[in-house]
Amino acid sequence: MYAYLKGIVQDIREDSMILEVNQIGYNIKIAPAAMNPVPSIGDEMVVYTYTCVREDTFCLYGFSSQDDLDIFKKLITVNGIGPKGGQAILSVMSADDLRFAIISGDAKAIAKAPGVGAKTAERVILDLKDKVSLEDTLEHFVTPDVGANMQDSLQHSAAKDAVAALTALGYSASDATKAVKQVEGAAEMDTENILKAALKLMF
Repeated sequence: MYAYLKGIVQDIREDSMILEVNQIGYNIKIAPAAMNPVPSIGDEMVVYTYTCVREDTFCLYGFSSQDDLDIFKKLITVNGIGPKGGQAILSVMSADDLRFAIISGDAKAIAKAPGVGAKTAERVILDLKDKVSLEDTLEHFVTPDVGANMQDSLQHSAAKDAVAALTALGYSASDATKAVKQVEGAAEMDTENILKAALKLMF
């Protein structure tokens, strides 16, 4: 119903916020610690929203990025994970960390979310492993302060080949991707040199 709302933060609570948009206050369910930046009263911000409509409720779930909203929509397709559970998972791990956990089969990391048990975490991995690719994860794993050079690095075929090589050596997709991300000047390097630099970072 609403793709996003842009307004002024009027109130922040443990699991919700009130965002004033054109003199209308919208009560939006959020996980404050997972928002980037963390909202403060008086801030102007854009909140990407998911509208949940049921027989007994009508509410908005809010996220600070389209990426978080996209992974949330994938999460709630999993049997046993409703909007509340999906937001709980994103309250303890970022969208990128969740992708890494799904790719590497790290159910323990997902199970750290409140109300999410081991079996549910395993179901998340089983249901979403074909919907989350390593390539997508590489393309999304760009922090706001890194800039275009690092984005080019992560999209560079040599960097992707280095990640593939590391996973073939037995490292998790999460650890491999994080190590390659930390290699300075990866965009100008070939696969062998990226691999060597990444291995040094992993020891």
